[in-house]
Amino acid sequence: MKKFVYTLFIAFWASVGTLVLVNMLVPDAAEQAPQRVQEPTETARYSLSEVTKHATLEDCWMVIEGTVYDVSDYVPRHPAPPSVLEPWCGREATEGMRTKGEDSDHSARAWRMLERYRVGGLEPSRRD
Repeated sequence: MKKFVYTLFIAFWASVGTLVLVNMLVPDAAEQAPQRVQEPTETARYSLSEVTKHATLEDCWMVIEGTVYDVSDYVPRHPAPPSVLEPWCGREATEGMRTKGEDSDHSARAWRMLERYRVGGLEPSRRD
């Protein structure tokens, strides 16, 4: 009986150690995201009508808090199914980011990830 308990104990800790090691070695999906070739300039401004031209999952731009993001590359990696993002493509999506459709804000990490998808700002005259 002692051998059995000892074997289970070793197997348990070996499994835990393996999981910790794998978690440390596998890069985050956010780190695997392709880097943009051209960084947006501070002066890039888009009208809401321009953003509405990018309303598909393959070409998905969103306006979040007055900033325009091209999240097309991220859609396949988003934890929720693409159908959750689709209604927000090509439009003002601050509500979706703030509530996730159920009064639950996205994590601080998700907000930080947005920066790599920024393409510019929304024209001030079109915000309201």
